[in-house]
Amino acid sequence: MSGAEASIRTVSSSAGTAGSRNSIGSARSVGVVGGNAAANQQHVDYILVAQFSIDEGSIMEHQYPNPISGDEHMLAELMLPDGAHTRDQDWTIFFLHKDAEASEEPLEPGTQAPLIYVLNLVITKHDKGAKRGAICKAMAICTRHSFLHIYKPLLLFALEDYFKNPSVDILKKLFTSVNSMDLSAMPRLSIFERQILAASDNKEMFSEKFEEMAQTTMAAHMRSPSVTAVPGESDGEKKPTTYINLGPGRNKFMNGKIAISRDSHEFETKVVYNGIPVPIRVPVAVLPETVGDFSLIQLITTFAAPHALHPQPFPLHPHLTTNGPYTHPVIVLMNGLLTEKRIIFLSHDRPSGEVANHVLAACALASGGTLRGFSRHAFPYTDLSKVEELLQVPGFIAGVKNPAFAHHPSWWDILCNIDTGRIKISTEIKQPPPSENSALFAAASTVSGGSFDTGDNLFMEDVVHCISSRFGEKAVRAKMRDWIIRFTHMAAAFEEMVHGASALWIGHEENHVLRGHGHVWPDEQSKHRDLAANMSRIEGWRTTRSYHAYVQDVQSSYVAKPIKIMDLNHQMDRLRTLKLSPEEAGKIYQAVKEYVNDYEEINQLLCALPENQGGLFPIAVGLFHPSQKVRFAIVELLERISVHMAGRHFFGSLNRFQKLAFIRLQQEKLNASESPVAANGLTMSGLNLAERT
Repeated sequence: MSGAEASIRTVSSSAGTAGSRNSIGSARSVGVVGGNAAANQQHVDYILVAQFSIDEGSIMEHQYPNPISGDEHMLAELMLPDGAHTRDQDWTIFFLHKDAEASEEPLEPGTQAPLIYVLNLVITKHDKGAKRGAICKAMAICTRHSFLHIYKPLLLFALEDYFKNPSVDILKKLFTSVNSMDLSAMPRLSIFERQILAASDNKEMFSEKFEEMAQTTMAAHMRSPSVTAVPGESDGEKKPTTYINLGPGRNKFMNGKIAISRDSHEFETKVVYNGIPVPIRVPVAVLPETVGDFSLIQLITTFAAPHALHPQPFPLHPHLTTNGPYTHPVIVLMNGLLTEKRIIFLSHDRPSGEVANHVLAACALASGGTLRGFSRHAFPYTDLSKVEELLQVPGFIAGVKNPAFAHHPSWWDILCNIDTGRIKISTEIKQPPPSENSALFAAASTVSGGSFDTGDNLFMEDVVHCISSRFGEKAVRAKMRDWIIRFTHMAAAFEEMVHGASALWIGHEENHVLRGHGHVWPDEQSKHRDLAANMSRIEGWRTTRSYHAYVQDVQSSYVAKPIKIMDLNHQMDRLRTLKLSPEEAGKIYQAVKEYVNDYEEINQLLCALPENQGGLFPIAVGLFHPSQKVRFAIVELLERISVHMAGRHFFGSLNRFQKLAFIRLQQEKLNASESPVAANGLTMSGLNLAERT
């Protein structure tokens, strides 16, 4: 295991384009215990304690269960950030990179070892008997889980205990407690199920998965019941007693029944530390680049509010200022992340934990839950002593507290000052070289030269309105995810226009039942204008780590798709955005009814119909199609969806007008030919249709 210094070397050695193409395999499952990882794996690898000494500076006091190799002093400095002594409490996050040769687990060829996420708590206690009147200590948990924020209450308990008794026994007790956390009843979700759950606000989505796992756990519990002795009975007369768990969680049994949890987005369990049961909520659907409990709303508001009051022009850069000198600062930040610029988040006045959260939010902002390659080269907190190692990492995203960084524009391309809410482009940023693809695009395009509006500023106005209207964090993340997906689709269309094919799309349209893939434009002129407006940004992205990672993700997701005979997302977008003729719409409805049948096929369809874009509305419109055959096809499709584990919630979100049309058409269909589903007494909206006939 490499320490802080070696971790930076590990990043820089793998940050090149060629290396990054092979560095994504292990990151796919990091932090997703509910995915394919074993539920009983070790949750925490190391626990560290550091203290600030007036005479020696930052020193490492204890490491458990064994020392981390590398520069202990540098690791201790990361645990005790600048200005930590001025606050009673502060949180920081940083990452360690485990060397492939030092990894205990076998890695797939060409992959990197997963990140070690470090959650660090610093507490300063005032003590008149201590030098300078205070004692400053830090305790850190090193875990493979990206949802490391779940350990915060345990760190608070343990560090308080360590102040009272500075012994390695405290670390041992904490290590044993967190690694005894039971995740055996946590559902294992497929990639489509995770996407559906992450995009949904419904707290009962996939609740059946929890009940299935709880049934399995209960069956194992009943096979080997816990036995307690009753006073006065001999050992041979012990009787099994009923187990009642008063803590929260789906996997608890009350008089032989399974309790229902409050939210299926989280798995509720507990960790018993020092005799105290601490409730823990583990996120079930963790998307790529989601680390900790950051807030996109906080990140966007930090830089959007000053810009709204007093807009300031940026120096023009083809990758960054895609809407001219008054490009929205959040778009400048997103462009910098996508085109792999060196980005610094600086705050001298705020806690280092807040700086780290801005870095983590930036990684998620550019990822949109779709792209990867940002957090592996992120440094949520670093300091001035590590600037030489930092500058060896191309496209880093770092959080700092020392104002000296602002005075060295050669160290960064974009500076995000959290205190002032201003984003600055470096005066020493390099301009991209001329692209050969520009001439190729101009030859293939039907639009003449000139500047075209990307629509970025209008998009940010919509996002800011969403925030001010209190739509919530999930709504903002959904909008950013849609923007990223649209950008990747435009990049694929650009490559197809310039090169004749794209690595971002796999398929052969000649084998499809319905032609068309990728983004939907109303006409070719609109398509060429959009591609011309985004060409510089696309060209900048095509040379980055996240691009090459996404190429591999496209390949793996294509293999996972049960429906390859058509691009479901494209066809649903056509229904949503275009004014199709009855014949064209009918072909889509008939094809979807024909090829969407089993569980995973319905999951794939639901992923193309997110709730923030209307859910099943494009499908339900087919209930009013002029052709009776198409209307009956939609009825049959909705019947399948209505009994699907997730689809039933989508069906329940249809408005009453659509449900009444569905019931009326179902009755028509029953009159024409008996429906086996309805014959079994299917109940829709509280109405037993079999009884109504």
